[in-house]
Amino acid sequence: MKVQIEIDCSPEEARSFMGLPDVSKANDLYVDTVTKAMKGVSNPEQLQQFAKQLAPMGQVGFKMFQNFVEGAVAGGLGGTKPSKKD
Repeated sequence: MKVQIEIDCSPEEARSFMGLPDVSKANDLYVDTVTKAMKGVSNPEQLQQFAKQLAPMGQVGFKMFQNFVEGAVAGGLGGTKPSKKD
């Protein structure tokens, strides 16, 4: 049996429903800061250096964030990842 549910809501409604904090003010500040910093970038090397500074812990930080999101999605949908038993 397959059941499909479609929910139509705004991002704010989804955030509130899931119990996530409102980070819109922090996001606005972050976007303003990045926008101001990007005005000084004139070549690809500067852009690459700027991106490295923005990414805490580089690739490791990205992988941790990716695992966090995947775990939240699996947990929120009632599914789990198969565990490896040695």
